[in-house]
Amino acid sequence: MELYEYTVHELIEKLEKGETTSEEITKSYFKRIKEVEPKVKAYVSTLEEEALEKAKKIDEKRKSGEVLSKFAGIPIGIKDNMCIKGTKTTCSSKMLENFVAPYNATVIEKLNSEDLVYLGKLNMDEFAMGSSTEHSAFFITHNPWDLDRVPGGSSGGSAAAVAANMAPWTLGSDTGGSIRQPSSLCGVVGLKPTYGLVSRYGLVAFASSLDQIGPITKDVTDSAMLLNLIVGHDEKDSTSMDIEKKDYTKSLVNNVKGMKIGLPKEYLGEGINEEVKKAVLDVAKKYEEMGAIVEDCSFDVGQYATSVYYIIADAEASSNLGRFDGIRYGYRSEKYDNLKDIYRNSRTEGFGPEVKRRIMVGTYVLSSGYYDAYYKKAQKVRTVIKDAYNKLFEKYDLLLTPTSPTTAFKIGEKTENPLEMYLADICTVPVNIGGLPGMNIPCALDSNGMPIGFQLIAKSFNEEAIFRAAYTYEQNTNFRENKPSFKGGNN
Repeated sequence: MELYEYTVHELIEKLEKGETTSEEITKSYFKRIKEVEPKVKAYVSTLEEEALEKAKKIDEKRKSGEVLSKFAGIPIGIKDNMCIKGTKTTCSSKMLENFVAPYNATVIEKLNSEDLVYLGKLNMDEFAMGSSTEHSAFFITHNPWDLDRVPGGSSGGSAAAVAANMAPWTLGSDTGGSIRQPSSLCGVVGLKPTYGLVSRYGLVAFASSLDQIGPITKDVTDSAMLLNLIVGHDEKDSTSMDIEKKDYTKSLVNNVKGMKIGLPKEYLGEGINEEVKKAVLDVAKKYEEMGAIVEDCSFDVGQYATSVYYIIADAEASSNLGRFDGIRYGYRSEKYDNLKDIYRNSRTEGFGPEVKRRIMVGTYVLSSGYYDAYYKKAQKVRTVIKDAYNKLFEKYDLLLTPTSPTTAFKIGEKTENPLEMYLADICTVPVNIGGLPGMNIPCALDSNGMPIGFQLIAKSFNEEAIFRAAYTYEQNTNFRENKPSFKGGNN
């Protein structure tokens, strides 16, 4: 096995035994990136020189007997909407094409304190707006399982890099499913933590009440370890929760006996692909075999979640993206005679069509005469959705659903129909509306050999239940034996 094929916990074991070095691991990943990146196109930028220099220094410290974090020298990839000081943070947009971050995001400061090594910044839908990574201003990322298909989005680069062994783990951000949906389409593990568990300081905002940073990994153990590294209260983020820190690796127990799992019937109805439905029902049977109690339940208000999401998310996007005016920082048009021209032309040239669409919708729902009819009503329905979740979690430890209604679709298949693209998130957006934790776990392949994932949802701050159930499923199945084939590639 090549070093880039191992999980992080396996790499840590090899480092502790002296079987490899941080420099060797980092070199292995850059070798892999050079081999596969031209096909997949997951990275907006790579940081090879800086990464190898840091890995070498860590090896010297380790050799001299200096006490280091067990994660010191482990490489990681970062979605390109998180600030790393002195490094370009583009959000895959022409608007920020040359923006160099003057500070570190809080999650980066936390990773720095553990001496992780940055492989580079990963491609995404522009400003995290999309479900396919076709809306990047730079290039489309391809799914490693089939290069003619999308990897999902908006964290498509982060998920594709892990699936293609171009990073052992990555950070993504999830506003309406942007970690879980691409993880499902790429056959990897993706966790959206409870809102407020991980600081958003230094994450370029899309929708502030929905955004959350989380890990994308090869397996559940790595997910628990990476979550341990990034959680914690942050005074720089007013939405960061000040709660007692937990060790999520303690939840990695191979036992679900007595756990109660709800199976909402609405998630297995119209719009869900038959192969996806069968895979999720097979997972439910597997949990029953392992000793869990699985019951059908109802979450009928979930049907309103997508509408609520696109009103609230677009309204917040309209507000957040107002700072990109061609004056303070970012792209500035060269065609102007006055201040209005600078604003208009900079935004016209700097933003892509999907971002413009969402800004326009968001501005409309916040405008005088429409605020009460749309935005205010959406916030009321959001409360109804949260209450419905709370009632379900009085009875169940977890909810089991599909992560995506379909497997990866062909590149270009849905770009002409934005509404069809938005429906790719129907299984994931309710979790963000409720501020809950949710995880994608790979479980099967469809008839085209494309990955299918299922989603586990828990009540707020109960990531432990998700880790326990996900770990147990993983230990009793063999999905990780399946590998991407890199077939196709005509686009």
